[in-house]
Formats: sequence, C-alpha cells, structure tokens
Amino acid sequence: MFDKICLILVIIGALNWGLVGLFSFDLVAWAFGGSTAIISRIIYTVIALAGVWCISLLFRKDSCCNRDDR
Repeated sequence: MFDKICLILVIIGALNWGLVGLFSFDLVAWAFGGSTAIISRIIYTVIALAGVWCISLLFRKDSCCNRDDR
C-alpha cells in the first residue's frame, strides 16, 4: 500500500513538472500560495521523498510483478 501511495505522489509530481515545462504553470504553487509558502514546500518535500522511495522499486525482485497475491 505504501508503494502505491508513493507511486501516486510521484505521478502527481511528474504531472506538475509537465505543466511547468509546457505552460510555465506550477499547480502546487498556484494551489497553495506560491512556491515559497510553507505548505507548498512541505508538498514538494513529500513528493521528493516518495520519488526517492520509488527508486527501491527498480531493485526489488519480482514482488511488484507477481499478481498471484490479489
């Protein structure tokens, strides 16, 4: 479950970076009062930590691909 939450946060971060790259629009900063607002910085940090956690998904044995434990 924790892996899925982290993956969702990484996807949200990727979409936000896509908006920044394509339209120069930072959704997190817009929604939470600017990129220097404390809540925005917390969100950026949580998404970054989720990204670091998702690196571990690359090095796990077939646990992520085993669909028999549903």
